[in-house]
Amino acid sequence: MISYEPFWQTLKDKKITTYTLINKYNISSATIDRMKKGNGISTMKIDDFCRILHCNVSDIIKFVEEKAE
Repeated sequence: MISYEPFWQTLKDKKITTYTLINKYNISSATIDRMKKGNGISTMKIDDFCRILHCNVSDIIKFVEEKAE
């Protein structure tokens, strides 16, 4: 499963808010909402975030192994 946990930490570390992403960089609020809910986003959006935040993909997403039941 893909986790956006690194994204939220990267925003915090760089002191950038979701408000700034939406209003300055034209990231849709729907994209932010999808990430908050753990839903998928496009690789194009991941590329946008890397460019905006000057970071690597690993600073946006990580893979978390789902526990077998």
